[in-house]
Amino acid sequence: MEDVPRTRWEEAREQHDGYQRHFGELIDAGEDIDGEARLADALAPRRARILDAGAGMGRVAAALAARGHRVAAVEKDPVLAADCRRRYPDVPVVQSDILSISAAVFDSAGLPTSYDVVTVVGNVMILLAEDTEREVLARLGSLLASDGRMLVGFHPRSGPANSRAYPFDDFRADAEASGLAVQHRFGSYQLDPPSDDYVVAVLHRRT
Repeated sequence: MEDVPRTRWEEAREQHDGYQRHFGELIDAGEDIDGEARLADALAPRRARILDAGAGMGRVAAALAARGHRVAAVEKDPVLAADCRRRYPDVPVVQSDILSISAAVFDSAGLPTSYDVVTVVGNVMILLAEDTEREVLARLGSLLASDGRMLVGFHPRSGPANSRAYPFDDFRADAEASGLAVQHRFGSYQLDPPSDDYVVAVLHRRT
């Protein structure tokens, strides 16, 4: 893996141990945790190519694969990547920082080199390395098909440990500087009105 800065997640890794335990318990109990996947599925054509960036334990990727899509997961944290492979052996996982992925990386892994939908949910955007938001958005945008869309979700304030505050206007400016545009904004994955407490945004490539 090329030299890339440590993410905010990595800088406070020990403070995030509860994330894996919490979602592991929900998964094992059969709880409904597919809100992000349902919205991504609605955005996608049938049997779409979907990239789950910052996939964590793979719950969103697995839910989308179960809906008939061809899914690839990217996760940098080796513990979470291993958990994803254990729980969902049919979901291909590329262990990598988002800053290191490219069409060539996916091609070498036998995976699609462009995607109909890219998901960046679960507070990934507010746990990136400092000042890498535009580079991450541009890199993911370069993997979108011409009519593809990106689903992003994060807490703009009061996020998890060591996360940044990320007002929606700052996010939108970063997206536009990265060649993307906000097509829709909601306050939840159930399409509630826009909120200052949670941002769900659908992006597409600017023409």
